[in-house]
Amino acid sequence: MKQMTPKEVETLLKEGKKLNIIDVREVDEVAAGKISGAVNIPLGLIEFRMHELEKSKEYIMVCRSGGRSGRATQFLESYGFNVFNMVGGMLAWEGKVE
Repeated sequence: MKQMTPKEVETLLKEGKKLNIIDVREVDEVAAGKISGAVNIPLGLIEFRMHELEKSKEYIMVCRSGGRSGRATQFLESYGFNVFNMVGGMLAWEGKVE
């Protein structure tokens, strides 16, 4: 499984890179704050909403601590998606939230 640290993600965002971030936390968790531009698809809905994703794009999966996003990463990888897990999740995120 490919991984990225929260610092690497923050650096890419500060450099102006357009990232495809999928936050797999539940709606109420995301309401408390998410990375700017992240799309919320709760882990339980990934299987049913993966048709919204494009295999030609790179995705960074995010959750609270890295566990759920790790499962989402493995699941999407098994379907041929180019996916990274943000290790440490939002607990390790030091950047801005919206």
